[in-house]
Amino acid sequence: MVKVDDIVTPTFEQLAELPREVGFVPASNPSPKFLRPEQIEQYNDQGYVMPFYGLDEAESKELRAFFDGVLAAFIELGRDSYSISTAHLRFARIWDLVKHPNIVGPVCDLLGENVVAWGSHFFCKMPHDGKQVAWHQDSTYWPLSPTKTVTVWLAIDDADPENANMRFIPRSHLHGLIDYGKSEDDRDVLNMVVENPEQYGGDPVDVSLKAGQFSMHSDQLLHGSEGNDSDRRRCGLTIRYAAADVKTWYGWDQKGVLVRGSDPDGNWLNAPRPTH
Repeated sequence: MVKVDDIVTPTFEQLAELPREVGFVPASNPSPKFLRPEQIEQYNDQGYVMPFYGLDEAESKELRAFFDGVLAAFIELGRDSYSISTAHLRFARIWDLVKHPNIVGPVCDLLGENVVAWGSHFFCKMPHDGKQVAWHQDSTYWPLSPTKTVTVWLAIDDADPENANMRFIPRSHLHGLIDYGKSEDDRDVLNMVVENPEQYGGDPVDVSLKAGQFSMHSDQLLHGSEGNDSDRRRCGLTIRYAAADVKTWYGWDQKGVLVRGSDPDGNWLNAPRPTH
């Protein structure tokens, strides 16, 4: 059994010392099974593609009820609505979800036939919570190489501009690792921020999704979200998928669960299904 809370999160100084290959790795797939060729082209050109239908109405309702119970339990333990991470190693329900064929199929069209799910994090903005996620690249924070992770953002609640949906900066994934500064804003969930993000791409794009739909974006793409000032909750589950040839440090191989194909180099633990 993986002890999730014992897995180390490296500092920025430690990450800087790693021999990481950082840069967008384009998808190359002449015979996609789920995506259209123009969707793969959009992912390569814009850094994202959406929307997709992952869960039907009954599945969405069941997942929302499951999350409501988990959130209540975490809050009772004194945690907040942003703290439910590595959920696929904590809950059998999420371990199963990261293998859902409606999600894994499109992901594999981008990453290839050998794919692991290594991250799963509920990002829940409660009504009027005021917290915002500053503009950032995911790969800034991860001890992985090469930077070949696709993030699925699966909507648990409907997400739109009113309740602070996520936003993308198109084409910002083509600039490598972008310089960032320390955030001094108490509202920021993250402690780092990229200033003037539009200089790295186009105008921000709203990631408006209905519950059960999902988007996919590159680990190099700038994204963020405003504070939720509405009366509605906005919850999504991020699932991080990587090609199995991606290497890790600081014990992050323990997070990986094989969802398609094989791991010929043994880079990932392929953690077993949780018992609860």
